[in-house]
Amino acid sequence: MRSNMKRIMTLIAALVFTISATAQQAVENGIKMYNYKKLQSAQRILEPLAASDARANYYLGLTYLETGDPAKANAAFTKFPEDPANISGTARVAFANKDAAKGMQIAKDLAAKAKKKEWVPEKFAADAITYSDGADYHQAVTWYTDVLTKTDDAEVHIALGDASRKIPGGAGEAMNNYEHVIEKDPKNSLAYSRIGDTWYDARTYQSALDNYAKAKDADNTNPLPYKSLADAYVRSGSFQKALENMKTYMDLSDNTLSDKIYYAGIQYEAQSYCDAAKYTGDLLNSSRAQLSKDQLTELTGIVGYSQATCGDSVQALQNLHAYFQMQNPAKIKSGDYIQMGKLFLKLDMLDSAVVYYNKGIAGDTAQNKTDIYRQIAEAFRLKKDWCKSAEWYNNLVKANPGTQPLDYFYRGYTYYYCRTFDAAVSAFKEFEDKYPDQPPAIYWEARSLAAIDSDATTGGASQEFLKWLGVVGPDYYKQGGAKKNDSKTAYEYLLAVSFNKKEKENLKTYKDKLREIDPEDSVLKQIEDAEKSENAAKKPAPKGKK
Repeated sequence: MRSNMKRIMTLIAALVFTISATAQQAVENGIKMYNYKKLQSAQRILEPLAASDARANYYLGLTYLETGDPAKANAAFTKFPEDPANISGTARVAFANKDAAKGMQIAKDLAAKAKKKEWVPEKFAADAITYSDGADYHQAVTWYTDVLTKTDDAEVHIALGDASRKIPGGAGEAMNNYEHVIEKDPKNSLAYSRIGDTWYDARTYQSALDNYAKAKDADNTNPLPYKSLADAYVRSGSFQKALENMKTYMDLSDNTLSDKIYYAGIQYEAQSYCDAAKYTGDLLNSSRAQLSKDQLTELTGIVGYSQATCGDSVQALQNLHAYFQMQNPAKIKSGDYIQMGKLFLKLDMLDSAVVYYNKGIAGDTAQNKTDIYRQIAEAFRLKKDWCKSAEWYNNLVKANPGTQPLDYFYRGYTYYYCRTFDAAVSAFKEFEDKYPDQPPAIYWEARSLAAIDSDATTGGASQEFLKWLGVVGPDYYKQGGAKKNDSKTAYEYLLAVSFNKKEKENLKTYKDKLREIDPEDSVLKQIEDAEKSENAAKKPAPKGKK
């Protein structure tokens, strides 16, 4: 009987030990979730443990503090009034409530409890300062330095690094402490993340990226390096890579509202417009009541601009109208107006497009506005609104004289079809001067001059047509298509001038050339008919019989 009782007691003791070990493992996992900023996961783990475990309670209180509920955090911390960690939590609450004097006093009183080899109160006092706004970070560094004379704890080194980074010129000391942790524990993902953050703050992005990658390798369940990588790639303009890392972060993290908003923004910046339109639209539908005014404004803009590229253009216009009404006018950038102009172009509302493009141009300090001008000019050209198109191509060339030959061509071309022929002549002359190896400049200058000399009496276009024919060669028409038609136009004008000026030798030459190109050419037929009429009129009438 006594033997059975002893066996039962042994089993009970083993069971208690197992339960205790399991609970401690759960606490460690909850702390890990807190350190990895998975606050909702941390709360789920720590809440059942907090009533009986002061350490679990402390980290649970920190999750409340970081999710913006200092009152709930304070209620948690005061449940263990003698525990150093929870006492430091009340100091953090004071700092969060903008009572820095109270927070510092609590921290100082706590640090004073550290005696000889006892370092825990001093460490938590320093933590209260380091992870609060408006505190004396130099004091935290002093306390951590003293603590490290008593322990070589990795958590203390990381905290000292965090405090040092908040002091101007403290990045080097921070790096020393983070690297010390890595030397002792090459698998410390948190330390690698902090090293990456330090390089990121110094704008040394490649080194930041390298260390974030090491943090991932050290613990692939740590979401922080993926978020940091996304931030670094955003900063460097590599939005597709930022999106790839942000997707992984979203898979590993708790998906807070701020995470979702940031993810929506990266989708847009990475030009994943269809995904951004759907994701942001769903986010607005599910979380509108939780959004601040600024968040609602941001998401409305993202969904509108995304829909403008992939989605319902009318719905996009409604959302963007709402965005412009919600946004502070001072925060509306020139690019916003230009994007709105693009949407109006897509909806064929050209006048409205011009209004918004002009607003964008007025606020754009960039020297080269070529793309903006070209977008408007092309839109009007495709709608055959030649005069407005010519105006915008002219703006383009004047703003950027080094622009491509095609822009010069279309400036003259649209002036031509706007029937402002003098402007067309000037435009094509400027085109030829800028790009002398471009035969179309000569040809269209000749056509513009021919339009001015519409009855082919002055020969004002002859020299340019002959110059063009000399450049493209006598057999240009044999290439067919537009080349044949251009050759016909040149010879038709030259033939008409020769006929009107009675230049018999030229007349024969151009008739033969046109007949070679197209025996059924209408101008050739008209000239030949006119010649027959003239010859008939010159022939004396037959004499009648006496």
